[in-house]
Amino acid sequence: MNKGIYYAIFTAFLWGFLAIGLKVAVNIVPPITVTWFRFALAFATMVLFYAFKQKEKLSIIKRPPLFAILAGVFLGCNYVGFISGVQMTTPTIAQVFAQVGPAVLAFSSIFLFKEKMSLRQITGLIVVIIGMLVFYKDKMSMISLNEDIQLFKIGVLVLIFGALTWVLYAIFQKKVVNDFDPLQLNLIIFGVPALLLTPVAEFNAFANLTISQWLLMAYLGLNTLLAYGSLALAFKYTEANKVSVIVTLNPLITFGAMIFLSYYHVSWISPETFSFLTIIGAVMALMGVVLAVVKSKK
Repeated sequence: MNKGIYYAIFTAFLWGFLAIGLKVAVNIVPPITVTWFRFALAFATMVLFYAFKQKEKLSIIKRPPLFAILAGVFLGCNYVGFISGVQMTTPTIAQVFAQVGPAVLAFSSIFLFKEKMSLRQITGLIVVIIGMLVFYKDKMSMISLNEDIQLFKIGVLVLIFGALTWVLYAIFQKKVVNDFDPLQLNLIIFGVPALLLTPVAEFNAFANLTISQWLLMAYLGLNTLLAYGSLALAFKYTEANKVSVIVTLNPLITFGAMIFLSYYHVSWISPETFSFLTIIGAVMALMGVVLAVVKSKK
């Protein structure tokens, strides 16, 4: 198997378990502080790596490209939106509605990058919309009386906001990626939101963390670095179409993990209920995204 496929699978697994880790973390540390920690750890790790291996790459910090700065701002908004949405809903709801981002990006390419959209991609967008409506309607009907349905609805809106800001991140990143090493660009893309979130981060939240909680925070921080680094290598070693399909299906990992955890009634995360219609809606949404984002080899 092409090693690019392994990198793509690794990225999918990192993102597949991410929402679950975030759901646990927000019960310990405020969402914005978790987000700051993720960016700060990823940025600091990259700085140390380049300081010892390729010091010249750090020059981008002195004169950062404007589009990279904007990409960092919107990726920060995406992270805050996603973790806030996870806090108000569930990991699986967050993963399904995060797919709004890739679907909207595929559609926006028509106007921004003058790309032609095929009938398959248009069909995919329609399937995404239908699948998400089915998933949302059924999931809302399953919320128990002791849960705040209004909070869930707000959470979905926040998730969609996060997904749309990811589209803006991707657009600005795409405009500058041909002029710089993608991993070098991450110095700015990770550093900018870490800097912007510093004034609002609640550092006292770290005071009483246990070893296991610190390990969770470390995982969340390194997830950012490893997932994006692995994704860049996946695109380097194999076709974009294959990578896109594998990475887009990462919510299936979240679903599988949550079904397993809910079945065994673990104490550290609230169980989720899944109906046949919920699963059908989620699968439709994911298959629609795959149709929308995958283009012909030409």
